Amino acid sequence: MREAFIAVDWGTSNFRAFLVDGQTGRCLDEKCSSAGLRALSPEQFPHYCRQQLAEWRTAAGGSAPIPVYLAGMVGARTGWVEAPQLEMPLTLETLAENLMPAPGLDNAWLVPGARMVTSSHVDVMRGEEVQAFGALSLAGRQDGLCCLPGTHSKWVSARENTLTHFTTLMTGELFHVLRFHTLVGQPIPREEAFDAEGFEQGLAAARHPAGLLHALFEARSRHLHAGLEPAQVGSFLSGVLIGSELAAMQPWIEAEEGVVLVGSRELSESYRRAMETAGLAVCQVEADRASIEGIRLLNQWRSGSPG
Repeated sequence: MREAFIAVDWGTSNFRAFLVDGQTGRCLDEKCSSAGLRALSPEQFPHYCRQQLAEWRTAAGGSAPIPVYLAGMVGARTGWVEAPQLEMPLTLETLAENLMPAPGLDNAWLVPGARMVTSSHVDVMRGEEVQAFGALSLAGRQDGLCCLPGTHSKWVSARENTLTHFTTLMTGELFHVLRFHTLVGQPIPREEAFDAEGFEQGLAAARHPAGLLHALFEARSRHLHAGLEPAQVGSFLSGVLIGSELAAMQPWIEAEEGVVLVGSRELSESYRRAMETAGLAVCQVEADRASIEGIRLLNQWRSGSPG
């Protein structure tokens, strides 16, 4: 326990914390709640964090509580306090050197995010940079392309353990809007399971020469005239969006030997299916493991023993 640390992934909707063995990266315990950014005011963050982690931090003994690393939207302007977003290209060492003390909690650090600001590409991320470093480490790679599906999917390129480029695609958020707030999503039943046939139809529709905007509307026209059942519409829309995401990232995909897919098991399954349908080699890494490994590497840098 004396070499343990706590990794916190604190987003808009959820608080997730992991007590981790600092040498092996093994998760010793974890906590999860729905107390995300939306549920707390800025002054509540240190009190809530202290309360949730008190048992772990005191169990280690010693003169100081074990370190806490907080990644994700907790470091956004609307979070605990705004942490910097560092310019690309980005190394793990630079990320570690710019850890920001979390006010109101001893030995606690906010992990910076990343940004790209050029004449042709402006983008930001928080939390995925940690997962990308962690996933590449777990995959045994210094170079590669990571896909991190989510509300705002991220594609992150790396060379020689340096993150060089990333792109955000609003795939998850757009699916939610289509599913609940548009005509094409109206037939979908409240409870629906993944439908492989509907998903495959969506992947094929994503290649329509008229593009994404037409392919999405085919959810409606296929339902009316081509036998697409209500329970298949959601999977069809998912196929269209993920297929379009892969098409948009094709120039980066072609430059790599496969993709490191980083996400929850359920969310990653659709992406893995789409990638394998496209003939891509996929190395799959679970999102929590990637976060923990990324924080473990940061903890090593901060303690002066990078591995």
